[in-house]
Amino acid sequence: MSTDTRVGPPHLGDERETLRAFLDYHRATLAMKCAGLSDDELRQQSMAPSTLSLLGLVRHLAEVERAWFRRVFEDNGAPMLWSPPGVIDFQAAYDASGSTRSEAFTAWEAEVENSRRIERAAESLDVTGHQPRWGEDVSLRMVMLHVLLEYGRHNGHADLLREGVDGTVGA
Repeated sequence: MSTDTRVGPPHLGDERETLRAFLDYHRATLAMKCAGLSDDELRQQSMAPSTLSLLGLVRHLAEVERAWFRRVFEDNGAPMLWSPPGVIDFQAAYDASGSTRSEAFTAWEAEVENSRRIERAAESLDVTGHQPRWGEDVSLRMVMLHVLLEYGRHNGHADLLREGVDGTVGA
């Protein structure tokens, strides 16, 4: 695995700065867990019956970013990246059998940049958007916390997946 270049969150930052920094730290963690691996290694699945792979996690988190930032704050009807039309099926992203690093990371990086733009443009964490899956309004604060928790959970999966691919552990 490459050298750890992640920037840790501030110890005394305000709420928004801290949320933003923790989210970016976890985004960088996912990228770090995938660094230096071939497409075949990134597609390597954990164990049956699971089809989970590092590349599947990248694809899934691209859809998470889209579902929670773009669809909530900009376009409730924006199509998902890998889910069937009109459906949000986060499991569909996990099937990375025909995917490549380029495809998955290009989509994920674009969604991350879109999410960052939306967050920075918001006047406060109290700005609300509409979560079409729930039919309810949600705050930017809630969205950032939800997405942060998604990354935390899935980075734990990424730790185990990376160890299974090449024995690399840590951070």
